Amino acid sequence: MSRKIVDVAAAVITRADGCFLLGQRGPGSFYPGYWEFPGGKLEPGETPRDALLRELQEELGLRVETAWPWITREHEYAHAHVRLHFFEVPRWSGELTDHIHSALSWQRIDAVTVSPMLPANGPVLAALALPHEYAITHAWQIGAETQLAQIDAALARGLRLIQVREAALDAPARRRFAGEVVARAHAHGARVLINGDVALAGELDADGVHLPAAQLLQLADRPDLPLIGASCHDRDELDRAASLGADFVVLGPVRPTPTHAHQPGLGWPAFSRLAAGLPMPVFALGGLGREHRDAARAAGAHGVAAIRTAWN
Repeated sequence: MSRKIVDVAAAVITRADGCFLLGQRGPGSFYPGYWEFPGGKLEPGETPRDALLRELQEELGLRVETAWPWITREHEYAHAHVRLHFFEVPRWSGELTDHIHSALSWQRIDAVTVSPMLPANGPVLAALALPHEYAITHAWQIGAETQLAQIDAALARGLRLIQVREAALDAPARRRFAGEVVARAHAHGARVLINGDVALAGELDADGVHLPAAQLLQLADRPDLPLIGASCHDRDELDRAASLGADFVVLGPVRPTPTHAHQPGLGWPAFSRLAAGLPMPVFALGGLGREHRDAARAAGAHGVAAIRTAWN
């Protein structure tokens, strides 16, 4: 018999230096001594956002100024089946004063020093490690050497996630170009996904594969690679990506683009409805640049994916 799901609002409270806040559960609670993201259960009639604002005020003395919806994860503990509604809280005010945890700690995603973590938070930390910018190549349009020069410049300014999307190149040229991108990206600690070609991704020691929607719908199992992205355009494709265990998805187009000049954009309200409740991060795509990142985050996106504007 299935148990009632307990809805919980959870906060990824961040600082300008990239650190996020964790709290250690106190004695007398379930999993005492374990570390968690601050938050708490929804009260009757509350929305997840309402609960988040109330809990952070009650638990930490913080007044939330900005809360971006992010991902929704479910986990079955021995004592409860919980549905965790995560928000990023990048702007807040008040003096941080803890009322329920044994300790608080600011952590960096690349160097988490506290343990143990609550079991539900492993996938959350992996999602949090994704950068907020996803750049997509188009060497088939501008030439390999021009694209590689743009990649070098973008890596130097901090780009850390690239998709090689070059189906128009012949196989030898695509392999040469992708190998150059992987080598240059890995030298900067960046990750690379190869569009649609699982075998090439494995051969080049790329970090994963990005699945076009048609390929996503055909697969029965997740490809055996560390990082899986997928392109989605509707809720059926989004749900398929979730069931396959994709690490993130790209959803769009949000606005009209030169690539799909006759296809109307979703717009932010429709994007927000489609992205709501998903267990993995969603990148917004289509006529967007870094200047649209806050609008994307407010609509529930993890960040922005782009082809042309990514290299400006």
